[in-house]
Amino acid sequence: MISLRQHAVSLIAVFLALTLGLFLGSGFIGDRMNALTGTDRDKIGNLQDERDALSTRVGNDDAFIKAVSGRLTDRVLVGRSVLVITTPDAADTDVEALKGLINDAGGTVSGQMAMTTALVRDEQAAKLRTVVDQAIPTGAQLRAEYTDSGSRLGDLLGVTLLMRQGGKPASDGDRSTALQALREGGFLDLAAGSVKPADLVLVVTGGQMAADSGAQGQFVGRFAAAMSARGTGGALVGRAGSADGGSPIGVVRSDPSLNNAVSTVDDVDQQIGRLTTVLALGEESAGRTGAYGTGPGATVITVGAVPEK
Repeated sequence: MISLRQHAVSLIAVFLALTLGLFLGSGFIGDRMNALTGTDRDKIGNLQDERDALSTRVGNDDAFIKAVSGRLTDRVLVGRSVLVITTPDAADTDVEALKGLINDAGGTVSGQMAMTTALVRDEQAAKLRTVVDQAIPTGAQLRAEYTDSGSRLGDLLGVTLLMRQGGKPASDGDRSTALQALREGGFLDLAAGSVKPADLVLVVTGGQMAADSGAQGQFVGRFAAAMSARGTGGALVGRAGSADGGSPIGVVRSDPSLNNAVSTVDDVDQQIGRLTTVLALGEESAGRTGAYGTGPGATVITVGAVPEK
C-alpha cells in the first residue's frame, strides 16, 4: 500500500522530473538533438519515461487518497461546528474543498468571513483597538497580555463566536454588534447574519509571504492562536510556503507560546493536506495539537503518522 510519505516523495520527484522535461523540450535542446549520440538519446528517453511514470504514480496516489478520505474522516467532526476565516491570499479552491470535507466528516460550517487586506497589514491599528475595546461582550474580558492587534482581535472574536465544551458564546446582540462594527470599519468582509457560534475555528491562508509583506504573517499567526485558545480548538492551514520564514504558519511554529494553541497544516493545496486539516480539527476537539505537513517545523506529515527519527 502506498504510504503518505511515499506520496510526498513522489510529488517532489515528479516536479523535478517535469522541470527537466520542460528543459529538454526547449528550443536550446531541440536544436542540438541531432548532435547527440545514440546512447545520449537513450538516456534522455529513459528520463522522459521516468517522468511519465512518476506523473502517473502521483495521479494514482491522489486518486487513492480521495477514495479513502471518506472512511478516514467518517464522523470525525460529528456534533462539531467550524467557523471558517480566510486571509486575502487564501485560494477559493482550498476553502471550498475544506468546507466540503468538513460536511463529509459530519461537521457543520457555522459561517465564513474574510480578513481584509487593510486588516492584515495592520494599517489602522489605533482604529482597530478602539473598535475592539467597544465590542467586548457584556461580562467578558480580553487577556491583558495581548497587546498586538492580531492577538487582541483573535481574542475578541474567540469570546464572541467560539464555545468551549459546556460553555456559551456571547449573546446574539453582542455578537451582532461586534461583527457589524468590524465590518463597517473595513476589517472583516461577511454577510450580515451569516455567522453563527462555533466550536472550532479554521483559518485558511495562502502560501509564502512576499518580501514586502511586512508583519502580515505575525498578524495572522497571532490572530489564529489567540482565537483558537478561546474555543474547543482550531487550525491554521496554508499552501506550500506558508511555513517559511515570516509566513503565518512559520510564525506560529517558531514561537512556543503560539504553537501549542493551534494546529498547523502547510500543504492544504494538496489532497493530503486537506484531509489532514479535517483530522487535525478532530484532534483539536480531543485537546491534541499538532504541526502537520512537509514544511519547516512540521513534526509529522499527517495525523497519526510516525515522526522521523
